[in-house]
Amino acid sequence: MARIPYADIETDAVRPLADKIVAQRGSILHLYQMLLHSPAVADGWLAYLTSIRQESSLDAALRELVIMRVALLNRAPYEADQHAPIALSEGVSQEKLAGLAHWPQCALFDPRERAVLAYVDAMTQHVQVPDQVFAGVSAHFAPQQLIELTATIAAYNMVSRFLEALQIHSHDAR
Repeated sequence: MARIPYADIETDAVRPLADKIVAQRGSILHLYQMLLHSPAVADGWLAYLTSIRQESSLDAALRELVIMRVALLNRAPYEADQHAPIALSEGVSQEKLAGLAHWPQCALFDPRERAVLAYVDAMTQHVQVPDQVFAGVSAHFAPQQLIELTATIAAYNMVSRFLEALQIHSHDAR
């Protein structure tokens, strides 16, 4: 159960933003129902994550591998629960999802994915990225994609930290 109750989405102050979230996401997930305690933060969060997920030039399957690896590293089950079906729908195989836990030893990942996963690991676990890791990932991407990749990793670290600090889980009652 979440550490604080979910926001009431029927109040006059929240309803317009709740409607916007439904229009963009199809429903109000637990994450957004918690964020709606602060409409300004929820609105900014929605804009940022929409740009990451829907307006980026990154390959969607690669983006979802990134998100799933971040969720795994941060022990964020809600994030993984939400993104596993998306990853599968974007073409990530169940075998690759299972292989994320031990990707350095898993032959399923190509050189570009390996470079990205090393970058995810460095950013998530150490914050500072060694030159060798950055050189490896930058060999595969133009500056725009490097910015979008870096922002995706940073964004989903933000998401998992928010979820886990407040103990937001898929099985919570609303």
